Amino acid sequence: MTLTPVRGCLYADEPDTAPGNPVGTPWPASAQDGPAGLTVAGVALADAADRFGTPLYVLDEDEVRTRCRAYRTALPGAEVLYAAKAFLCSALADWIAEEGLGLDVCSEGELRLAAAAGFPPERILLHGNAKSPEELRLARRLRVGRIVVDNLAEITRLAALTAAHTPQRVLVRVVPGVAAGHHEAVRTGVAGQKFGFALEGGDAEEAVRRILAQPGLVLTGLHCHLGSQIPSVEPYLTAVDRLVELLAAIRDEHGVQFPELDLGGGHAVPYLPGEAGLDLDEFAALVPVRLADACKRHRLDVPRLVVEPGRAVVAPAAVAVYRVLTVKHTADGRVFAAVDGGMSDNPRPALYGARYAVRLVGRTSTAAVREVDVVGRHCEAGDVLVRGARLPADLRPGDLLAVPAAGAYQLSMASGYNLVGRPAVAAVRGGRARLLIRRESVEDFRGREVGR
Repeated sequence: MTLTPVRGCLYADEPDTAPGNPVGTPWPASAQDGPAGLTVAGVALADAADRFGTPLYVLDEDEVRTRCRAYRTALPGAEVLYAAKAFLCSALADWIAEEGLGLDVCSEGELRLAAAAGFPPERILLHGNAKSPEELRLARRLRVGRIVVDNLAEITRLAALTAAHTPQRVLVRVVPGVAAGHHEAVRTGVAGQKFGFALEGGDAEEAVRRILAQPGLVLTGLHCHLGSQIPSVEPYLTAVDRLVELLAAIRDEHGVQFPELDLGGGHAVPYLPGEAGLDLDEFAALVPVRLADACKRHRLDVPRLVVEPGRAVVAPAAVAVYRVLTVKHTADGRVFAAVDGGMSDNPRPALYGARYAVRLVGRTSTAAVREVDVVGRHCEAGDVLVRGARLPADLRPGDLLAVPAAGAYQLSMASGYNLVGRPAVAAVRGGRARLLIRRESVEDFRGREVGR
């Protein structure tokens, strides 16, 4: 039987789009329907579920690598840093390093894991709105390449850890007043929230003045991050204009120019068939040109562009696989399919109202399609993974359901709610599967207890 790529369609009447398009599929490019059912990188999801148990996150290594290469190809003059907060493990750190990307971390845990994995420290950038003194000391000890200064207290703390003969390269995080992102909770480019220094009121310029006065700090440029799931290039173009204006003002006041401009990440990917993602080719065609034109207008040298994709690299590379535990039909005609995971491994629907696709795997069905709410196992009414999913009417306990675009901000935000252990992660490549992260057990929870 001929294998056919999964185009994100659950059923024949849904839109069909090719993998890799800005408006397209949430499934990995390697996802195919064939004799073994739905496969990713040649591995049947049903077989992986039987082997490793469920819930299970199946991560396509080649999809990650291909997306890393796409960024390097599209933006050959830019520096690309993978945003580790989307998801990080040692194997992923290896792939990122091998593909030539840097790493953007925002906690001691992410920094220590990267260091233990052997990631080159000079290619690591540390940021975060509330870095502890211990995190700053660790970053200095490991000699990370750059630290993003997010508040005035960090300038003092970093200055105390440095000297003129061992300087630390830093960036200033600027809030450019650009609203972008799919939910209010992730719009970080507007004033009045906890991140960075606002352009309005002179906060950013004051931070620059204080850093330039410290002989142990080398200010290499400006940093911003507008938000998450941004499908349009326009907010980035606006941010470039405003940041270049600040660069010109700094040049006029202090007589210095900086070699770097970091626009952060937030690049959108499709979570549903036909949903828009950020067009990387359009971004690469417009943003560097806008930067060059703005710098020419202000008679500035063009700084090197830095971008920090996280979700855009890893989200489409993973599929979450759940097993149905119960199917409940209510008197008002609703159907609930409860699975063995939920908000403990994917809090995004509860936090942001995030929407996902879902499909039956492991068997075929000729039954009619009906709307089903796929819900989790936790003691919360809001523990709903997919509302109104279109699934076969003969769905039953024991069936497997696959949810695509599962690689980002799911396991990285997973919790121990109800003491349900976090799922295992298996990497797939060339028809083979290997376990990267084992399932968290009750013994793991008990192992943290030190008394009673």
